[in-house]
Amino acid sequence: MNEFAKPTLDDVARAAGVSTATVSRCLNAPDRVIATTRERVMQAIETLGYTPDFGGRALASRRTNTVGAIIPTMDNAIFARGLQSFQEALSRFGKTLLVASSGYSPAREREQMEVMASRGVDGLLLIGSARPEASVEFLRRRGIPFLGAWNLGGEDGYFVGFDNRAAAAGLTEKVLAKGHRRLAMIAGITEMNDRAADRMEGVRAAAERAGIPADELPVIEAAYTFDEGAKAFGNLMALAPRPTAVLCGNDVLAVGAMQKARELGLRVPEDVSITGFDDIDLAGVVDPKLTTVRVPHNRMGEAAAEMLIRLINKEQVERRIEIPTAIVERGTLGPPTPDPAT
Repeated sequence: MNEFAKPTLDDVARAAGVSTATVSRCLNAPDRVIATTRERVMQAIETLGYTPDFGGRALASRRTNTVGAIIPTMDNAIFARGLQSFQEALSRFGKTLLVASSGYSPAREREQMEVMASRGVDGLLLIGSARPEASVEFLRRRGIPFLGAWNLGGEDGYFVGFDNRAAAAGLTEKVLAKGHRRLAMIAGITEMNDRAADRMEGVRAAAERAGIPADELPVIEAAYTFDEGAKAFGNLMALAPRPTAVLCGNDVLAVGAMQKARELGLRVPEDVSITGFDDIDLAGVVDPKLTTVRVPHNRMGEAAAEMLIRLINKEQVERRIEIPTAIVERGTLGPPTPDPAT
């Protein structure tokens, strides 16, 4: 081979002592090649410096070996762990991940869908199920396999996630078991966000079962930022009577609430308990550490990748894979301080 010539698939096959079809399988479907052969082929690829002709492969197979993911935001760590596991699992199948964010805007999400489609993605990961039907139909007309994550969806589609409503209800029951009756919630913006809406419904349902009607449980919807969490918490603390426990729709809102509590001279949890949702890394390093719901980000990302690959390969799959959450009780939840007036 000329020292300046680009190595070809035939060159790799000769170096590895296999057929060109086997080399192609190693690149396109590595799970279908036995480990010893795959290692020999990959070693030949590395030695020769071979790079696949993605354009030619895409034309031949009608696949680009790229998968897209459209997430609501990159501003915080809510989706980071799940996407990392998703990408690592995809790489084992020879897929490359393209990521875009929608800013929680359905119109922006649709624009990103069109961009992903123009790039020829083989499949698409979306977050949740709350989006215009026209966006779903666009993907179906283009023949792009897709699934939703971070929830369990509605009647149609494929989902890998968890029951946000049940998880929020379980955490509320834990708060109630401490003796709290004056509850409040800082929820995420529920419009076109099924996860935020389900969590709010879960808190309300658990409270109602405990005899606390919805009109006695104040809820403020806030964007997922520290500042918005702090602002909402300040408004709740101005109520009379003041809530003794504030359940937050995610950990970012909860940490913002904790910061505001400190500014107001309130002790957590002695004066007010605060809980979060997600168990991002920040939850374990704030002082006191945050009581929250642990979301199975890593397992969810891996399972989503495996399901999407099977959808791309037109294999039979279950429509829903539910991964359990867990309540992590830490220092921000305690019993309410007795009211000296009673």
